[in-house]
Amino acid sequence: MRAEIGEAYEPPTTPTRALEQAKGQRLSLRRAIDEFRDVLDASGAATTERLAPVLDHLKVVFGVHVEVTETTGGLYEEILEIAPRLANKIARFKREHVSIAKAIRSSLDDLPDDGLPSPDLRGRLDLLHELLARHRRRGADLVYEAYHVDIGGES
Repeated sequence: MRAEIGEAYEPPTTPTRALEQAKGQRLSLRRAIDEFRDVLDASGAATTERLAPVLDHLKVVFGVHVEVTETTGGLYEEILEIAPRLANKIARFKREHVSIAKAIRSSLDDLPDDGLPSPDLRGRLDLLHELLARHRRRGADLVYEAYHVDIGGES
């Protein structure tokens, strides 16, 4: 449903398919981010043995997030239809998707065969967690701005 010029936008009263998919995927992403944080916070436990499967899972879950939001008929396309004023924000989210996916892949590639990650990699892992948490919170803000619906901005 596209608003005509001068017509006020009325948010849909029933959730759309794209919005429902994003809500469902959002919980999976939160759990993956929380699991990543738990491994990072565990005293001496942020070893390759613990980090590798968590990062692999995060890579898959984040890939699904990108698909749900960027695919044809996905969340971003729908938001652009109902709120074209958000086009610059969506472009920024798409750029973040590329940089976050790259950071996950490079973190996996740079994990040592065993033991603890180097201090440099540990810093990058902490930054990756911050990027993911911020991206997720800002995503909730974007959805609220477009649909006037709170899908949960807690991190």
